[in-house]
Order: sequence, then structure tokens, then C-alpha cells
Amino acid sequence: MNKTTSKTTNAVEKILGHEFKDVSLLETALTHSSAAESHLNSNERLEFLGDRVLGVVIAQILYDKFENENEGSLARRFAALTSRDALADVAGSLGIDGFIETSPADSATSKRGKQTLLADTMEALLGALFLDGGLEVVSSFITTNWDKLLNSDINPPKDAKTELQEWTQANGLGLPEYKLVKQSGPDHAPLFTIALAISGHGKHIGKGSSRRNGEMDAAETFLRTLKENK
Repeated sequence: MNKTTSKTTNAVEKILGHEFKDVSLLETALTHSSAAESHLNSNERLEFLGDRVLGVVIAQILYDKFENENEGSLARRFAALTSRDALADVAGSLGIDGFIETSPADSATSKRGKQTLLADTMEALLGALFLDGGLEVVSSFITTNWDKLLNSDINPPKDAKTELQEWTQANGLGLPEYKLVKQSGPDHAPLFTIALAISGHGKHIGKGSSRRNGEMDAAETFLRTLKENK
């Protein structure tokens, strides 16, 4: 049974700027698998949908806004704007973290774990907005809340894998090696666990809804650690 209260849903509706016709969608979007009776009662299916909705909306925004950029530049912008960090940044700025339903065991998470929790919940909320209000509603929300990220750098950003590859080559470390460690989860929401190996820097683990996303997550994790240790 979902524990999300009407007070919580009302507060999140104000944050999202949308009053839900089907409040159960919002309740589910806020319920992490650790607090749900089963994975089907958690926000995982909505995450899957929200990820795809975000991709479509961001792709069109970039296509319309950067008329003179080639596919490679657009792809780098797309990767940055749909990344875990971008999703977590938007969720954090909106104050979503105070409304996520998790088990007591998951209430105290690491910094990286919290980023993932925020990103996953933001994707689920996008899925819920799409189902309840349609593409126009969720597109308006994304356009408004991704605007700061979209305009934060006039030059196309490099995706994490490209940045990491350039760093390893500049430091004489060769190419990063990515290996699939495990694929888990149901067919509709698979989870890929990827091991990233860099000469002299050990292994780093990344996870994602596709092999590419898992590799990107591992690269992002390594680069973040590298910058924090500078």
C-alpha cells in the first residue's frame, strides 16, 4: 500500500505546476522500490517511460534551438542534458528529495546514491506528468526546468566517455575499457552493471538502463572522483 499522503502530493503538485487527475500516478512516481510491496508498485516503470519522454523533448528542443550544429554537437548536448547529474540537479533545485518515499534502510544514502535516487525519481515524475497531462504538459515542464542547464554553456559539452578518453590518452593511459558485469531487472526495465578499467586507476562501476548508459555512468563517476581529489 502506498504511504504517500495527500499533503505530500499536494505539495509536489505545486512544485510541478500540475494538478493530477490520477493522483495514484504521482504517488507511484514518489515511491522508491525499497518502500514498495513489489517492483511493479514502485516508480521503476514510470522511470522507464520518463527517460524516453525526456529524450524526445530534449532532442526536439536541441534540434530547434541549435540550427547550425551537426549531429555530433547535438549528441553531446543531449547526453549532458539527459544525464543522471542533470536530472538530479533539476530534482534538487525543485526540492523533490524531501518527498521521496524510501525504506528506513535507504534513508541515509551516500552522495552518489542520493544523486541516483533524485535522478530516478525525476524520471518517474516526468513519466507521470506525461501519462496524466500528455506531451504538451511534460514538454512545458521540461522546457522551463531545463532552461538553465540548456543555456549554461554556449559550447556543446563533451559527454563523459569522450572527456574520459581524451584524459586517459593525454596522460598516456591508453583507452578506457568497459566490461558488462551483469544485466538484471525485468525485460521492460533492464539494469546494466558496467565495470570501467583504467590503467593505474583500478576499476569503477556504473549502472544504467542500457549498456551505453551504464558506461556513461561509470565514466561520470570516475571523472567526478578525479575532480574531487584534485
